[in-house]
Amino acid sequence: MSGQVAPGFEEVRVEFERNFVERGEIGAAVSAYWRGEKVVDLWGGRRSPEGDAPWEEDTMVVVFSTTKGISAMTLAVVNARGWIDYDAPVARYWPEFAQRGKEAITVRQLLGHQAGLVWLDEPLTIDAMRDLDGVARVLARQKPAWAPGTRHGYHAMTIGLYMQELARRVDPAHRTLGRFFREEIAAPLGLDFYIGLPPDIPARRLATVMHFSAGRALRALGYAPRAMLLAVLWPRSLLRRSMLAFSDVDWNDRRALEVEVPAGNGVGTARAIARLYSVFAEGGAELGVGPETIARITAPPTAQGAKDVVLRLPSYYSLGFLRPGPEPSFGSSPRAFGTPGAGGSFAFADPDARVGYAYVMNKMDFYLFDDPREKALRDAVYRAIATLLRPSSPPSERGRREVQP
Repeated sequence: MSGQVAPGFEEVRVEFERNFVERGEIGAAVSAYWRGEKVVDLWGGRRSPEGDAPWEEDTMVVVFSTTKGISAMTLAVVNARGWIDYDAPVARYWPEFAQRGKEAITVRQLLGHQAGLVWLDEPLTIDAMRDLDGVARVLARQKPAWAPGTRHGYHAMTIGLYMQELARRVDPAHRTLGRFFREEIAAPLGLDFYIGLPPDIPARRLATVMHFSAGRALRALGYAPRAMLLAVLWPRSLLRRSMLAFSDVDWNDRRALEVEVPAGNGVGTARAIARLYSVFAEGGAELGVGPETIARITAPPTAQGAKDVVLRLPSYYSLGFLRPGPEPSFGSSPRAFGTPGAGGSFAFADPDARVGYAYVMNKMDFYLFDDPREKALRDAVYRAIATLLRPSSPPSERGRREVQP
């Protein structure tokens, strides 16, 4: 294991080591920023389930739905520039969207997983994603699964497709969401994260993911949410139907990573993700995001009820982010925002505690939230902060403690 922790955060390193010794970790990284300063930056294990190539400082991995938070922050920058109004109808920016009962859907409802657009009636492949005009026509023809705004349910892959088209429509240069992110966010901040992996990224930098399997799924029956598992097994459930998009894709095939899937195929480092969330936790000024946009992001969710009708669990979403409560709990207050990714990755901003945090890994597990590997690290970060804030604690130093491999 390698990396650094700031004085006072040594317990995070201890828990990270325990992940490999006790919790079956293969390869992973965790990073946390506090008050704008990097206090945790650790990586370790192997880049691949097979072989012994080490996870390096610059190793990147696909983070699945943790990508949604990056895309949501990208749209927040767009909102801060005045190009999009969260409370405006989507059709204001995309007239073709206004068909089959979608005329009044607002951007807020769409990003809050309230639009009922959880699947696609028409097949869509990774190769088809290269023709974004064609994708837009498919999206515009889709009919909602419920009356928009009356309930909410996780739009697993489709929400990123709609985010993509909105970004293209409102950007004066008509850039894709991935390109806008790269030019306006990643480049200024020096982030190693991509939505649409460039072909010149060397293969040695990419971790290989251990995908789900039937055998591992059976062993997960004891801890995976039962309601969600039943929804996965029922062929006509909203969740099962929502999973059909890209269900046969091998995310270890870099061709699947080189197209833009803003809900699920972002590739990067924990350090980059935590840094971006830290910018938002600190108020967004580095990216020109002002207090008005931050207030919109951190405002209470507007969902009708707590039950997610797709995942069949209580949850809250707002403006593209998962929010704390009623069951997923993270951060120090309801103003926190982030997204988890399939298999165990998770990242978020906590404006009240001034924390930006990210955990990524290459062994996918079946916890919907609070994967023990990730939660142990997150809890250790907050225990460290609580200890450092006690009046009897000495002021923390700005140095870093090196962790040897």
